[in-house]
Amino acid sequence: MISITVQESDFDSGLEIKRLATRGGGAMSSFIGQVRGDGKLVVLELEHYPAMTEKALRKIAVQASNQWNLHGITIVHRVGRLKVGEQIVLVCTCSDHRQAAIEACSYIMDQLKTVAPFWKKEILQNGTENWVEERQSDLEAAKSWRD
Repeated sequence: MISITVQESDFDSGLEIKRLATRGGGAMSSFIGQVRGDGKLVVLELEHYPAMTEKALRKIAVQASNQWNLHGITIVHRVGRLKVGEQIVLVCTCSDHRQAAIEACSYIMDQLKTVAPFWKKEILQNGTENWVEERQSDLEAAKSWRD
């Protein structure tokens, strides 16, 4: 089972994890990302093209399920205007074994950072707006799964 949700509203990570746990297996792994502030960031604005984004997220999840023996994957990604500290993404995986659950969760996060079509704009305290570029470390992390 693969569950993909892209939404503006916040999510209940506990509820999502409990829902995925019903799929069985002995291991679950989850990652919850929050908007990270560096002292100057006020808002992170995420834009997307819904059909393209959901298709790309599903492709990432299918790739993970083809690579690891998983019972289920949940991806919830928020879009819109998010303040520092707000939840932005949830990835959960469940499997019979922890290694598969952990690796699949990490793989999905690395792919979300580099492949998923989200456009991120930082809005700073002084009113400046900057489009966020991919970080080299994110590109290298995503590439490491292919090497």
